[in-house]
Amino acid sequence: MEGMAGLVLFTVAVAAVATLLILAPGVAVAYALARWDGPGKGVVETVLALPMVLPPTAVGLVLLELLAVNGPLGRVLDAWGVEVVFTPKAVVLASAVMAFPLLVRSARSGFEEVDPRLVAVARTLGDSRARAFFRVTLPLAWRGVLVGALLAFSRALGEFGATVLVAGNIPGRTQTLSLAIFQHTQLGEDAQALRLAGVAALLAFVAVYATEVVTRRRGRRVRA
Repeated sequence: MEGMAGLVLFTVAVAAVATLLILAPGVAVAYALARWDGPGKGVVETVLALPMVLPPTAVGLVLLELLAVNGPLGRVLDAWGVEVVFTPKAVVLASAVMAFPLLVRSARSGFEEVDPRLVAVARTLGDSRARAFFRVTLPLAWRGVLVGALLAFSRALGEFGATVLVAGNIPGRTQTLSLAIFQHTQLGEDAQALRLAGVAALLAFVAVYATEVVTRRRGRRVRA
């Protein structure tokens, strides 16, 4: 039971850290996409959405090639003495990459619902662009941002394919709930795998239910 508790805590911690890491850049990208109508927007949106449609193992392979010792990012990190591949950092990174598109899409929808005229009024009253964003735009779009963060957290909780390639499945080091379920299933330990699957389902239910609650409130606010 103690081992299961540690596994759950590690999985939740990874999902939380991954979500926090992508929150600021995700909100920035979402806001830029909501306000930008220039050429190439469709291409940018497509590239950002790729982790949602590509096989997770393909995303993991790309990360592994980038972060390996001989990879372009791997050489830079190695010069700084930073090790990522097959460490907990790789688990967080893989989870963050896979969750990022969900955060951006939901937050972008939230920003698109904000009336630009309200921001324009704030600007005429002397607010800078940044001040208007934090005083007007973000408070009005916060439900979309929160839904995106909850969806990202939920996605990070269940990440498997990219993680197993770039971080491995090392018990006590990089193993999350989804990886442990896979390992126990491979070993024929179905009872243990089912217990872990039940815990994973409970965590997912809580995260998705919170998302639904916020989404319903957001929908009522928009209709009002």
